[in-house]
Amino acid sequence: MIPPISILAWVLLIGSVISAPFALTEGVPEGFGGEHVVLLLLTAVGNTSGLLCAYSSLRFGKVGVVAPITSTQGAAAAVIAVAAGEQIGPGARLALAVVVLGVVLSSVARSSEVVDGRREGLAVTFALLAAGFFGLGLFAMGRLAEDLPISWIVFPSRTLAVLLVTLPLALIGRLRMTRVALPYVVASGFLEVAGLVAYTIGARHGIAIAAILGSQFAAFAAVAAYFLFRERLARVQVAGVAVTAIGVAVLTGVQAV
Repeated sequence: MIPPISILAWVLLIGSVISAPFALTEGVPEGFGGEHVVLLLLTAVGNTSGLLCAYSSLRFGKVGVVAPITSTQGAAAAVIAVAAGEQIGPGARLALAVVVLGVVLSSVARSSEVVDGRREGLAVTFALLAAGFFGLGLFAMGRLAEDLPISWIVFPSRTLAVLLVTLPLALIGRLRMTRVALPYVVASGFLEVAGLVAYTIGARHGIAIAAILGSQFAAFAAVAAYFLFRERLARVQVAGVAVTAIGVAVLTGVQAV
């Protein structure tokens, strides 16, 4: 309905507006310092870039393929957390390998041709980039959750992104919106903030586990796309979606041990 960059700009603005009253009421957190600024920048870059890549991916590919690949953001965040010193269970590496296999199978497109505006290869590329950026953002948010209130994780990162994306688009006249797209964009903005808040609360008890559990959204998205959009996938892609879901679930179980 509207370009991905416009969706991103509006979602960022909605997130900033929703979180602003809470952040301003609480005031600057005690002990707020340079490390928090760096993590907030990583959060802004990771989440903003991830959203843009995810929206771009959905413009060219099927939800049933894009969602499982993007859902590996949890695995990406877990890998980053482990590299930063967080401990995971002994079977986590095997589970991560299963996730990678699932992504590869999900990425197999029957044709590189454009069909009804769809380009599966391009969609897969954007989905992989989204997973990587989201993983970075999830890790940074998890670290921030240890010290800052939730509003001071969402508000600064969203406001920074608004200044870098929404405002410039508005100034050059490229910020698009239609009456049909409006309710979907508003819903996306509210749900995106709600998801960030829920994840941040969970991340206080473990970044890796919270990130991986949050990745279960792929199953809901794939089922919804089947019933709402009548999406059909190739058999190898269905297998990839299933393997990815299994890998994420196993990784979650291993992390919980």
